[in-house]
Amino acid sequence: MPIIKPISDLRNKSNEISKLANNSNEPIFITKNGEGDLVVMSMSHYSKLQLKLDLLSKLSVAANQKASGDAGKSLKQVMANIRETINANR
Repeated sequence: MPIIKPISDLRNKSNEISKLANNSNEPIFITKNGEGDLVVMSMSHYSKLQLKLDLLSKLSVAANQKASGDAGKSLKQVMANIRETINANR
């Protein structure tokens, strides 16, 4: 169930909103005059969303490449590249 708070709570109860965002790890929807206005979330939740978006973006690129006929790399090639990268960074 979404967490909805009026904008006055953001101004008057900012510490409470901060605790709620960090403890619930969910976005908090802020309303202004009864209408949706802002979304507030913890930094950790935001970071997780950014990682998910990055992954979905990469999966979309891969799906488009596959659809256009790109054969891609074999698992053996990918693992060799990973090992090479790890060994180069030591």
